[in-house]
Amino acid sequence: MTHAPTYYHGTKADLAIGDLIEPGRVSNYGKRTPAKFVYLSETLDAATWGAELAVGEGRGRIYLVEPTGPIEDDPNLTDKKFPGNPTKSYRSAHPFRVVGEVLQWDGHSPERLQEMRAHLETLRLAGVEAIEE
Repeated sequence: MTHAPTYYHGTKADLAIGDLIEPGRVSNYGKRTPAKFVYLSETLDAATWGAELAVGEGRGRIYLVEPTGPIEDDPNLTDKKFPGNPTKSYRSAHPFRVVGEVLQWDGHSPERLQEMRAHLETLRLAGVEAIEE
């Protein structure tokens, strides 16, 4: 018996079961332009980073989502940066449906978060866009 993978989406958006996470909304990263894709991961760690680094008010949240269309490897985290797809990160031009929420998860340490934010700021100052669409 084959089981469908579990997919996660980290954000600060306050969503409900059945809501759709759709392309076209302002991105949480980079220049904050409307996103052509929506992103998900098979790993809780990648979703945790998404929840912690997303811009906006409120707490980070991690949702269980199901794709409504095809997904592909996320080129922002695969191939060029990490051969293959070790983070199991994907994107889609189709919405994801929220099917649940992870209510208890452990975030990264304040020191590790600061390291990541400093790294992202260094990339921003160098003109490297966080999201490649």
